[in-house]
Amino acid sequence: MNIRSLTRGDGVVIGAAVLLFIASLLDFYSATNVDMPSAWDTDFYGLALPTIFLTGFVAAGLLLGARFQPEGRKLGGLPLTAWGTVLAVAAAWNSLWSLITTPSRVDLGAGCIIAFLATLALAGVSVAGSKVPALAGPLVPEARPVAPAPYGGHPQQPGSGYGYPGGPQQQSPYGSTPQPVPPYGGGPAAPAPGPQDAGQQPPAQQQPQPAAASFAPFWFAVPEARPLFGEDGSPAPIAELAPGTWYLAVDQRGPSSLIAQTQDGRRGVLNDTSNIQRG
Repeated sequence: MNIRSLTRGDGVVIGAAVLLFIASLLDFYSATNVDMPSAWDTDFYGLALPTIFLTGFVAAGLLLGARFQPEGRKLGGLPLTAWGTVLAVAAAWNSLWSLITTPSRVDLGAGCIIAFLATLALAGVSVAGSKVPALAGPLVPEARPVAPAPYGGHPQQPGSGYGYPGGPQQQSPYGSTPQPVPPYGGGPAAPAPGPQDAGQQPPAQQQPQPAAASFAPFWFAVPEARPLFGEDGSPAPIAELAPGTWYLAVDQRGPSSLIAQTQDGRRGVLNDTSNIQRG
């Protein structure tokens, strides 16, 4: 369960559910000099509680619960979001009729009006939330993380530090002159020429060859939930990468796969690297 996988549309669903609960505690209808009960008094309002409030609560639970379930999870042959959308629209429709069919001797109460607004927002997000770019963004934007340094060292920014191309120099022991750290995966650096070597060129066969291009770790995010498989090649996924979260690519496996590290330290193979966002 990763709360950072929630979108702004999910935030609207949460707000609508809270608003609907508050409306259930208020007077559903009002009358002069009469203390009217809330919607929880089923003897007075009949089916208002199950058709509007309880239906709206269940719809919000299904819409949010689908975010934390594996993709493709179904209930009665339909996805959880489909059930949530149907129930949200039904709650909004019932709430609208409670406004239209107000008894003649009472007035609309705060609970009735707020319930209609809450169910209307719930139904609107469930139907068209995924099509509105403003609602599709992450609910909790995550700051760009700092790459963890190996062996418990201080954190380093991505693209710098031990093992990265262009990293800092490594201090040699016993106070000797520090030598530059070679690129990741490259050979040892050649010693600097002394004054006695000035004007002399080494033989052609002893010329140092440039280090091969190496993989530089980077941060990335996936556009949708994607499975992360074990490095041993097992078919069962060990984790699921969620959109809106940054992960660290520590190595490359083949032409189109990455070795990724999750925030809890697990490592695995990401086979589908299409349309990923690099940090």
